[in-house]
Amino acid sequence: MVVALWFVWLSAVNEELTAEKTKEVQLRQDYTGKLTQAINLDALKRQREQVQQYVTQLEKQLPSKAEMDALLSDINQAGLGRSLQFELFRPGQVVIKDYYAELPIAVRVTGQYHDMGEFAADIANLSRIVTLNNMAITPAKDGNLVMDATAKTFRYLDSEEIAQQRKNALANGAKQ
Repeated sequence: MVVALWFVWLSAVNEELTAEKTKEVQLRQDYTGKLTQAINLDALKRQREQVQQYVTQLEKQLPSKAEMDALLSDINQAGLGRSLQFELFRPGQVVIKDYYAELPIAVRVTGQYHDMGEFAADIANLSRIVTLNNMAITPAKDGNLVMDATAKTFRYLDSEEIAQQRKNALANGAKQ
């Protein structure tokens, strides 16, 4: 009887010992992973600073509300400087995203092929971010070409607009 009880007690202790050994292996792996992270903490902090500087640099390429008029003028001057005739230059409705606003501008210009290419290059080289989308080039009757495109420019939202976005998001979340 004593031997049977001793065997039952030892098997329970043995199962507990096996579970604890498995737990020890897992804890050693966790420790090794966290130790590696701790060793790399300074490098990760430097990398985070670099990413923040990069984001700040990109944000500087986005104009504010006050700079939008100057940017529209720069786009217009880029076309006129390449001897293109503007048939259409119509800013559209501003589309507000999470942290930026997008302003599409419908553009139709007439001119020579190389002038249109140089115009596109000038747009790409502006100090602010402007993209040309949905480009279509068709021949005109006078030997020139007509380019229809949507120029999209982006601007960052000011703190009031971000607060309004968050308020709208909370209101939309409450409705659902």
